[in-house]
Amino acid sequence: MTKIAPSPLTRRAALAFVAAAALAPRIVRAAPPAGPRPAQLDAAGHSDVMRVQQYLNGIRTMQSRFEQVADDGGVAAGTIYMQRPGQMRIVYDPPSPILIVATSGQIYYYDSRLNQVSRTYVTDTPAWFLLRDPIQLFGDITVTDFRRAADTLRLTLVETKDAGLGQVTVALSDQPLQLRQWTVLDAQRKQVTVTLQNPQFGMPLNANLFYWTDPRPDAHP
Repeated sequence: MTKIAPSPLTRRAALAFVAAAALAPRIVRAAPPAGPRPAQLDAAGHSDVMRVQQYLNGIRTMQSRFEQVADDGGVAAGTIYMQRPGQMRIVYDPPSPILIVATSGQIYYYDSRLNQVSRTYVTDTPAWFLLRDPIQLFGDITVTDFRRAADTLRLTLVETKDAGLGQVTVALSDQPLQLRQWTVLDAQRKQVTVTLQNPQFGMPLNANLFYWTDPRPDAHP
């Protein structure tokens, strides 16, 4: 059966969600990137970054509704389930045909409209750090920008050895800390923003959410 390739922008927007949940495939760059320049943090900024690191490491499970907005105006919504380390499921609301499952180091992308499954590695994404254990915001991750507002902290993160892969800006409400939003900017400067709606943390999740079974009707004789 001939498979029709999905629209690159549609696929990028969906996978970018998982990046920081948001995950976008590696893209060949036009020129080698310069090494990332770390944010200049004062003592309070460094303390805040360490607080965020500790908070993210404390997230073992999460379930949330979300809204996703791409820079081309595309809007989608759905539900995300995450269990660290390494497991995530993103179910988009109709009419979107997309299902994404991250498990065992792989990300599976299913388009029911095209009856097509594609796969990539979690480590080949700009937000792979969110699913690993422990999360470290130094070393192989570089914080390139840090901003503090009245009740919000924003950190922009890149992979130290491959900053050209893309960047993720994570937004958290403060006092208390809570993950609220992330924005993925990929190597082609395409941007996707995901906003969590009423996120819940720390609840038990059904293990079957993260078990990948090929859903294509013709995949099982």
